[in-house]
Amino acid sequence: MTTTLMYFADPMCSWCYGFAPQITQVKSKYTHIDFQLIMGGLRPFGRETMADIGNILRHHWEEVHKRSGQKFSHDILGHSDFMYDTEPPSRAVVTMRSLNPSEEFSFFKAVQEAFYQGNKDTNRIETYLELARTYDIDDQDFRDAFNSQPIKDQTREDFTFAQQMGVSGFPTTMLQSAGRYHLLAHGYAEAEHLIAAIDKALETDKD
Repeated sequence: MTTTLMYFADPMCSWCYGFAPQITQVKSKYTHIDFQLIMGGLRPFGRETMADIGNILRHHWEEVHKRSGQKFSHDILGHSDFMYDTEPPSRAVVTMRSLNPSEEFSFFKAVQEAFYQGNKDTNRIETYLELARTYDIDDQDFRDAFNSQPIKDQTREDFTFAQQMGVSGFPTTMLQSAGRYHLLAHGYAEAEHLIAAIDKALETDKD
């Protein structure tokens, strides 16, 4: 039976961005375990703008920086008309999953950095086309997939699956092993904590 490390996240979740080095370290350690990235849906189809939530986000970003050391550019917080909709970046990741599955996680982190460090507009497909080119993905191929109904449906299916699994916050990590689901961490966690939790779950499932 396949063992899978499941990572529920959102490209625009600041704690997921802070968590990126930790989950990368864990993923690299367990190369023999399948890795599944699920778009959790933080604020899909959101209509709030930076004028509405910019101050709240600033507080979160400062906390994430203190905890993780990840770099943030705060310039976009001043763009009062920027709409905080996490569906487009989630769909971009699902698009990469369909075009080049082996690079999905790398692309996910690239989207995070484009937003949090580069303050790129995540509502514009050009942001993702620029990133996809570094993975040798043709612009038209990416554009066609991104705008297709199947990719939109798959993105919603990720959101639905996260809800069905009882995931209400991000990042959340689980291990599927021997037909069981083990919650590893709900929220930010250090790699050492996750490694210990995974090893414990794997040992338990030997019994």
